Amino acid sequence: MILYDYCRSSAAYRVRIALNLKGMDYEQIPVNLLKGEQGGDENRARNPQGFVPSLDDNGEMFNQSLAICEYLDEAYPESAQLLPQSALEKARVRSLAQLIACDIHPVNNLRILKYLVGEFGVSDEQKAEWYQHWVKEGFAALERRLAESDQTGKFCHGDTPTLADLCLVPQVFNANRFKVDMSAYPTISRIADACNELDAFSKAHPDLQPGA
Repeated sequence: MILYDYCRSSAAYRVRIALNLKGMDYEQIPVNLLKGEQGGDENRARNPQGFVPSLDDNGEMFNQSLAICEYLDEAYPESAQLLPQSALEKARVRSLAQLIACDIHPVNNLRILKYLVGEFGVSDEQKAEWYQHWVKEGFAALERRLAESDQTGKFCHGDTPTLADLCLVPQVFNANRFKVDMSAYPTISRIADACNELDAFSKAHPDLQPGA
């Protein structure tokens, strides 16, 4: 397996955790987003959107982090499962994951922040306020869902990491980078801390990746 990623990409971070949890051997090839390598012909041949991550599994190329994680779960069912077995539980985990990956992350990723600066001339302070606003709005809803559910355990769903935790940890990492006050989200913080005690999560940390 070859993973084309960038150290601080939240989407790539999710896939690294998934691969680690499932005990997969993989090679990493960094695509530097700050240098614009994602827009080059080589990366667009892998991913026409010019995004990361892309996963090459024996010549088959996969894009979109959540799809990659679910592919790994289905293609390699003998290792740690990222989704529960029942339809009801799967729906809950997917809902939590998508709250982060589809509603919080897209409005705060690098290309959006660069557009705000380049096209609208927002200051660093305004950019940080934008980021913090959307994280706080999303985290408030997520905190409530996690805190009020008896299905929440050590992790987002029970006592085993799932797809929801794979999305949570990178978003918390970035929230801390942008100095979001996490005191209002004790359940989110507790779960993120529990995840980061596991090697699969700690080894996926952006600071430990090629190109960091």
